[in-house]
Amino acid sequence: MTTRSDPSAPTGELGVTGPLVDGTWLDKTSVGATDHVNPATALVNGSVLLSGPQEVDDAVAAAKAAHPQWRALSPDRRRRILQRVEELMLARVPELGRLTTLEIGAPITMSSALAHLCAGWFGYYAGWADKIEGATIPPSPVLVPGLDYTVPEPYGVVGIILTWNGPIMSVGMKIAPALAAGNCVVVKSPDLAPFTVARFAEIALEAGLPPGVLHLLPGGPEAGERLVRHPDVGMISFTGGIPTAQKILDSARHTLKPVLLELGGKTASVVFPDADLDQAVTSTVRSCFSLSGQGCNLTTRLLVHRDAYERVVEAAAGAAASLGVGDPSAPATALGPVIGSAARDRILGVIERAADSGRIVVGGRAVAPSTLPPQVRDGYFVEPTVIADVDPDSEVARHEVFGPVLSILPFDTEEEAVTLANATPYGLGAVLYTRDVSRVQRVVPRFQAGTVHVNGASGQPPGAPFGGYKHSGHGREGGKEGLYEFLQTKNVFIRA
Repeated sequence: MTTRSDPSAPTGELGVTGPLVDGTWLDKTSVGATDHVNPATALVNGSVLLSGPQEVDDAVAAAKAAHPQWRALSPDRRRRILQRVEELMLARVPELGRLTTLEIGAPITMSSALAHLCAGWFGYYAGWADKIEGATIPPSPVLVPGLDYTVPEPYGVVGIILTWNGPIMSVGMKIAPALAAGNCVVVKSPDLAPFTVARFAEIALEAGLPPGVLHLLPGGPEAGERLVRHPDVGMISFTGGIPTAQKILDSARHTLKPVLLELGGKTASVVFPDADLDQAVTSTVRSCFSLSGQGCNLTTRLLVHRDAYERVVEAAAGAAASLGVGDPSAPATALGPVIGSAARDRILGVIERAADSGRIVVGGRAVAPSTLPPQVRDGYFVEPTVIADVDPDSEVARHEVFGPVLSILPFDTEEEAVTLANATPYGLGAVLYTRDVSRVQRVVPRFQAGTVHVNGASGQPPGAPFGGYKHSGHGREGGKEGLYEFLQTKNVFIRA
């Protein structure tokens, strides 16, 4: 990766990164620098120059100045730039995957898959850049005659706030449609994971994106608050947790700007005895322990009909216990570290409390250092944990753990299954396993979730909208719906 050198900063595999403002990588900021720690080794592996309100103001001013020219650029030219971003990203998947693994500890196979997904969204939204259309409104014979039509228009400057758990995925879901719609973008990247996003920004500039169109600001809450409150930012797109979302909504009220929220989840796999039980267990375990459970739409609950319950519990425990835990840079590793020591301790606390009302059938502890390869023995690893007979009203059943923990609960009737699936504050996803088509038609409409899969997950194709109900947020990312989140509609009437 190309680094912006700072002689006073610590060195490491990732080097130094910082803000990108108006095409220039800053070598100092108003806030200063922080160390970046590799969660797999607990060693400093880079330095991050943080952004503050001054850098936010500078980036927004530059984006506002660049917007008229970017908006006026022919749609086919925007399309070709975004297509070039896709091409360059696909060529750099190994590099982008390595950076993601180094900064958040994701297994290299997953890191590479996330980079592929990001490139796919740029290709998808490149195809939309020259197909944004309005509508002609039929005239009313009793009103003034004329031509009435609509024009979708960009907001101007869009603020995007990324989360640390795989930010390259959010780059594709947020930045690609925002640019295709004709907006300029100011991105607050997470200080825990800024390096992959910085490499993306370099690729975008190489692809021909004008310097003032994309700005990158690694930073903390102070930078985020200034971005949300800034009067020249037309809208905000945020991925993260509910407490931060509440603060963002409070700050956004000062300028009444719209806010797209992609928040947490507590997705359930609901398994009936007529299902392919092997497939249900394999898919659920693979999802739950992806990224060590640190994802919003992972299937962290397994609801099983009592007729198949013990068989599924035994199979899930075996599948979890067989997962390869260790160095995330090794292709065979399925489970890497959690993001830090605080996260590890919090997750272990949730597991300890869950043991009071549930049955831990596998895992439940920090990974013993002696079982890990020498290079990662100081990392932040938690055993893949499966808890059966979970109390439906307990913390582990209702709320996000954001760690490698699968909760299993029995049910007896279809009605009870639906009630349990919906019995959390979240509504991001649900998965139904059954061969009964009539049951699918009855149950799917009753799930309070933005995405429902039947007999397996889709892998999130770029044309599919993604978003949640209830406390999982509002608005959609991906697909046509994700494009129009970054557009506002103007109605035009021309009197005959």
